Amino acid sequence: MKHATAIIPARGGSKGVPRKNLWQLNGKPLVCWSIEAAQAAELVGSVVVSTDDAEIAEVSRAAGATVVMRPAAISTDVASSEDALLHALENLGESPDLTVFLQCTAPLTRSGDIDDCIRTLVEADADSAFTATESHRFIWRDKANATGVNHDGAERRRRQEIEPEYGENGAVYVMRTPGFLQSRHRFFGKTVISEMPTTRSWEIDSPEDIRIVQALAARSSRNFPVEVGAVVFDFDGVMTDNVVYLSEDGKESVRCNRGDGWGIARLRDAGIRLAVMSSELNPVVRARCEKLELECFQGLGRSKLGKFTAWCTEHDLDLAHTVYVGNDANDVDCLAAAGMGVVPADAHRSARRVADWVLAGEGGKGAVRELCDLILEKTADND
Repeated sequence: MKHATAIIPARGGSKGVPRKNLWQLNGKPLVCWSIEAAQAAELVGSVVVSTDDAEIAEVSRAAGATVVMRPAAISTDVASSEDALLHALENLGESPDLTVFLQCTAPLTRSGDIDDCIRTLVEADADSAFTATESHRFIWRDKANATGVNHDGAERRRRQEIEPEYGENGAVYVMRTPGFLQSRHRFFGKTVISEMPTTRSWEIDSPEDIRIVQALAARSSRNFPVEVGAVVFDFDGVMTDNVVYLSEDGKESVRCNRGDGWGIARLRDAGIRLAVMSSELNPVVRARCEKLELECFQGLGRSKLGKFTAWCTEHDLDLAHTVYVGNDANDVDCLAAAGMGVVPADAHRSARRVADWVLAGEGGKGAVRELCDLILEKTADND
């Protein structure tokens, strides 16, 4: 993977929200949210803050970022972000292969979102990339004489029949540095989009936005529900290392962490209902579930969400107090519906995008035990 440097422009002035880059969100300045997300990104090397403000510089250095002081000439309301990026690159000792542009106004951005945008650019052999959210909205212009932009009002189509469009969310931009230095603009050459969920796609441009982001941050604050009533696991890629094997004599042959059984037993002792829901049919899944004393549902295919919600209704479980653990695209709906969607560290990016919690362990290599320990710790704290 290419060497990438993250640059975070953070000037002191702002018309909409005065000194908003130092505004506290859950006790942390906005600039620090961006710094920490970049530092946690697997594919980012150094993290640089470009600012004209001494206090922002001090806070950024304390958070571990390199600071480039920006001259007043490119710190005005009319100065572009590109001006700040180009100035920072000119003042770095070495030019990176990739420049990652992050904005303090998007504090809900996660390290995984940054890594996904970088991977999207590299895998598509593109020159520039940015994060956006899919949109099926009907767009109009001119309030006094309303005219459809992406639709014909006289032939109203269903939303799902409209070709999806993408709204730029202002969170992450990635550019190949040589091309950026030449074009002096963040969109050049082949440009690709890396999708982010709407729940993490909100920019702070006004005092009203601050309240909205606080609510969204609370929803995705990486705290487990106060009461965890049930945990539902996918199997392949969660309890195993993505593939389930059968030995020649037909016996179970999977890579499962030995601590999984202990952790699952402790959850059961704590009164938490447990189940496995798998898209495929495989005797190994059944055997493993019997060994761990787990309810087992197989061959669900695309009906996972329906089974998940029906199971919760059957057992009088509030979805807000459920944890769903999955790792792939077929888990996305369940991850989004659960009170807490959890994925292993090696989950597919489609699952990571909607997850509330990304575990440090990989599937079959400690993820389940890690989750069990987290829930048990949370349960103990609430006693």
